[in-house]
Amino acid sequence: MSGALPPVLEALLREAGAPDRPLALPVPDLAPWRAGNTLPGVWSFAAAAPGPHVCLVSLIHGNEFAGAVLLDRLLREGLRPAIGRLSFVFANLDAFARFDPADPTASRFLEEDMNRLWDIAALEGPRRSAELRRARALRPLFDTADVILDLHSMLWPSDPLYLVGGSPASMELALQLGAPPLVVSDQGHAAGRRLIDYGPFGVPGSGRRGVLLEGGWHWEAETVARMEQAVRRLLALTGLVPAPLPPPGPPPRRARVTRTITARTADFVFTRPWRGGEIVPEAGTLIAHDGGREVRTEHPDCLLILPSLVTQPGHTAVRLARYE
Repeated sequence: MSGALPPVLEALLREAGAPDRPLALPVPDLAPWRAGNTLPGVWSFAAAAPGPHVCLVSLIHGNEFAGAVLLDRLLREGLRPAIGRLSFVFANLDAFARFDPADPTASRFLEEDMNRLWDIAALEGPRRSAELRRARALRPLFDTADVILDLHSMLWPSDPLYLVGGSPASMELALQLGAPPLVVSDQGHAAGRRLIDYGPFGVPGSGRRGVLLEGGWHWEAETVARMEQAVRRLLALTGLVPAPLPPPGPPPRRARVTRTITARTADFVFTRPWRGGEIVPEAGTLIAHDGGREVRTEHPDCLLILPSLVTQPGHTAVRLARYE
């Protein structure tokens, strides 16, 4: 393992089968992009020809910088749209600025999770935090977007996947993006709405599409490569950057979350370090204890989505899903 992770995380990651290597992805230098040309940390380019507005979003969580590595690469490449508008978003630059390889999970956010703030009550309410200020500043940009691809990575071992909310159009787009070959539909978190669920992006029939890519482990070059494949395919599909599409791979599988398990106590613990993407064959299998409460699968062939091996009360511990 890295030798830089907190010992409890390092032990759990090793037991769960995480890559036995150090943080393999260099921390990007984002100083050239901090000022932005639209908002701080936002670069937006419009073509002369009309077309959709596509937003590529990184750093919703400050320690998940694989997406920022990719956006940095594309900006240095001088990528521009042939039609419509293309925006590159470094969402939580202030949290990212605190990234420390000696404690790489601590910079996920400054005061609260930015991916739990995207409901109108939070955005327009009286509450204050660093992340809410930033979300409120970014909101007008997202109000003009037709497509959002939100680039995330994972701490705990898991198969990469796409997440979408309740919009069939978002599901269809994720299926068209191809690899990774799993698209999961769910209703988000009890703690608050995600960016892909914001406003019209969560409304069927709105024409807006929001897709979240969980590309792989936080700090691996393979995660960036997987994100780049998805981004370039998205830009070709939307016509923003015309390019031949590669031959389709195996048909992606779709799954729907049947239950989201939210930790109720500080004593939530899994029976073993489950890996995201594992299938539990038997209904009623004990997978975790939450204080004195048993957490069991509710149906056969239960797909475990993004189990968080260390969680807190009120946070999502795991999603139970079924293939469709």
